Amino acid sequence: MSFDHRAPGTDPDAWTPVLARVHATPIVLNGYDRVLVVAPHPDDETLGAGGLIAIAAEAGLPVHVVLVSRGEGSHPDSPTTTPDQLRVRRTAEFSAALDALHPAVTSTVLDVPDGGLREHAEVLAHALTEHLPSGPAAPGSAATGPAATGRTLLVAPWQGDGHRDHRIAGEVAERLAAETPGVDLLSYPVWAWHWDDPAAPALPVAGLRALPLSTAALDRKRRALDAHASQVRPLSPAPGDEAIVDDRHARHHLRDQEWFVAPSVADTATANADADADEHTTASRSRESFDAHYDRKPEGWDFDGSWYEQRKRAVTLAALPRRRYRSALELGCATGVLTAALTERADSVLGTDISRAPLERARRRAPSAQFVQAALPAEWPAGRWDLVVMSEVGYYLSPADLDATIDRVLASLDDDGVLVACHWRHPDSDAVTDGDTVDAHLAARWPRPALVRHVEPDFVLSVLPGPAVASVARTEGLVR
Repeated sequence: MSFDHRAPGTDPDAWTPVLARVHATPIVLNGYDRVLVVAPHPDDETLGAGGLIAIAAEAGLPVHVVLVSRGEGSHPDSPTTTPDQLRVRRTAEFSAALDALHPAVTSTVLDVPDGGLREHAEVLAHALTEHLPSGPAAPGSAATGPAATGRTLLVAPWQGDGHRDHRIAGEVAERLAAETPGVDLLSYPVWAWHWDDPAAPALPVAGLRALPLSTAALDRKRRALDAHASQVRPLSPAPGDEAIVDDRHARHHLRDQEWFVAPSVADTATANADADADEHTTASRSRESFDAHYDRKPEGWDFDGSWYEQRKRAVTLAALPRRRYRSALELGCATGVLTAALTERADSVLGTDISRAPLERARRRAPSAQFVQAALPAEWPAGRWDLVVMSEVGYYLSPADLDATIDRVLASLDDDGVLVACHWRHPDSDAVTDGDTVDAHLAARWPRPALVRHVEPDFVLSVLPGPAVASVARTEGLVR
């Protein structure tokens, strides 16, 4: 992703109706012992998490900000101010901004070159480790007490923000959060608000978390942003000295809520302060997030026009070991494109989807099929099936829900039936796991070997048989 900060960018008002439709889980700080914030450059901490910093510090939580670089590269074409001058100026602005957010906030400056975090990622990793639960103190560091214990909220840039330093900082934070018990991660966008398209966002809008800002917290954030004078006001009238964060861009960050991207692992300290620090509950993708997706894109994904989708359907249908089925169940049928094809191979077809909106289109597309809105696995339809299709669904389920879904399939599948599972193998920011993980889990849980397993770079497809299913050639009498 490349963008020009000098371009007008996305109108902040264009995000307002999109964010209003998000059923965001509020961020609650109860249950945390400390907050650790990563800022690749001076002002990132204020733009992305200034309200959170102010609220946490006011509540008495220790807040520490790790500043990666001093931001000397913000005006590479300036005719009036050198990088060395910017380095000094922006460091002072950073200190003033933290003081405006709350005087109790502490900080560390790593002095990584602006734009060079990829080459110095382990410097950041080592610095964060010092402040994470059970993290060792670095040789020669100022830390004299025991390493941090208890639950930590780690706050870092969103990896998809479009700036290389932001991406690397987000990757380091995500890795450490995954490796360290007692650490929860929230990711903040900065530049995505500027370059992203609210009509078809790359930002995972449906999964955003919201932190309501009080009038006092928002006022502290405004004053902190104003302290970054070299960024919010021109260095001079000369070309190359323009403001980096002009009034239009600042409006993205001065709403009465701060927005964060949360990983799929639920914040158990927020949900249950009495829970053990090492326990996490992974949630399936919510109905609200799918509803929001179909609000933006009524057809869901390009099932009709995409050659990838057309070919994948053809491969799925070709993998079915029987010409005809009595009763087929499709889990997560979306707008019914595959459902319509299944009606040509089964006497009866039932499609389910967690969201109501795509089912209206599915009914028109496959009028001979039946459809029901259902969230898996709790809302399981009654009946028995000799064909169950799970296409692009498994990685939206939590591990517990995936296990329960497999159990439901096994309990309702006829002995001569099959489960056909097909899943995308590339990253999906809305997914809980990934296609390879789901396929491996299905294989491990299924009581019999796969009849078909097709793997290619884009998707993996498995046909898992009931006890009475034989190979096609054996069924046809070609082999004994």
